Amino acid sequence: MASLEQIEEFLATESLALAGVSRNPAKFGAVAFRELRTKGMNLVPVNPYAEKIMGIDVYHDVKSLPEHIRGLIIMTRKDQTAGIVREAREKGIKQIWIQQMAASREALDELEGSGINCITGECILMHYKPSGIHKFHLKLRKFFGLFPK
Repeated sequence: MASLEQIEEFLATESLALAGVSRNPAKFGAVAFRELRTKGMNLVPVNPYAEKIMGIDVYHDVKSLPEHIRGLIIMTRKDQTAGIVREAREKGIKQIWIQQMAASREALDELEGSGINCITGECILMHYKPSGIHKFHLKLRKFFGLFPK
């Protein structure tokens, strides 16, 4: 489980990418991307099959991200996550958030001893300017003592 300090360090990262942004606007990767950008997160999309999402140029893989990108949110299928983590390590990215349900044992093994600040088991929407249901979940987790310390 990530500490609150780790989460705050990740959220302080100025330039981020989101791997797993869907071309389908109804899918979670697209909804999360849209919500995070609307709330002010400096975020670029990564999707190997799209050219533009929400009118924004898409990077086809982590390797092609600009050098100023310092953090990565991963919302891919579990079987893709380890490869994305490997690319991020090779790229020198030191902040990684693996969204709930995207983590795999192989991806976590890739991060072992890497010195990368990695957040797993948490929802980015609950931690970055939460609203609606995410704000409610945040309050519940705090009430029941399940919020990171």
